[in-house]
Amino acid sequence: MTGTEIELPVVDGVLSGVDFGGHGEGVLLVHGSGHNAAAWTDVASHLVSECRPIALDLRGHGQTRLDSASPEQYWRDIDSVVSALGWDRPVLVGHSTGGYAVTAAAASGLVEPAALCVVDGVVLDDRNASLAEHAGLRTAEAADRLRTMFRYGWKADDDQVHAYVEQCVREAGEDWLNAGARPGLVEEVTRRSFLRRDHGWVRRPTVEEVATVTAVDPGAEVFPAVDVYDRLTCPMTIVLAEDGFYASRRDEVRAVVDAVPGRRLIDISSNHNVPMTRPADLAAIILDLVRERAAASARDVD
Repeated sequence: MTGTEIELPVVDGVLSGVDFGGHGEGVLLVHGSGHNAAAWTDVASHLVSECRPIALDLRGHGQTRLDSASPEQYWRDIDSVVSALGWDRPVLVGHSTGGYAVTAAAASGLVEPAALCVVDGVVLDDRNASLAEHAGLRTAEAADRLRTMFRYGWKADDDQVHAYVEQCVREAGEDWLNAGARPGLVEEVTRRSFLRRDHGWVRRPTVEEVATVTAVDPGAEVFPAVDVYDRLTCPMTIVLAEDGFYASRRDEVRAVVDAVPGRRLIDISSNHNVPMTRPADLAAIILDLVRERAAASARDVD
């Protein structure tokens, strides 16, 4: 499946995105760190018969040329995107870092979603522990790990990009994140992670982008800690990967879900990279939310 490239206006420029077509309820798909809009291609292929899925490239990712101006702007952009699309109470779906992005946008009151779907992207620590974790992501050692593992910020020529994409596809079956993903999808996502710059390419995000996003304000009202969920008023579904980043903290996730009516926890047999490795199963969960949204709209009309 291929979508249409679109530009989504925000306060200081535009974000790149993909409109996968379809009709009906709006579904905004927000990727995780290191990914981009293409990661949602296979999920969207199961959604277009009943809704209109659109995926965006966050700041510093994919084909969006804007970098983050602050540790909050990447999720504050969701307000501008929803407004530009003219959507009223869409379903917001976020994976990994995108899971926090949609949560923060709703918790801030910038966007009033019909429902949130957070895919292996929860925040479970208190503020002090979260500050320490974020600070750890800005060390020289962390930057070196990101460069080594994911080549964040790598500047490459055409031949190097081609060889790297082929390597990622070839090794996907044994990769701890991509095992189970369709090879063609791995290729699409990897290619989209390179942005043309001058006479070459740069692998997005850069480590500087990661540093900006993780330099969170200790006094911020909306903060990446477990108390952010106290600010939510909309229904929320958390999809927890059995081999994901938060599997060992399932009891804490369960406590977040049980704290307020209208929340649910769905376990899925997957590694962290759920949108690429279990797209049909994830799409079925999203479609349930879309149908609930449509049914509620019909009741309001009656």
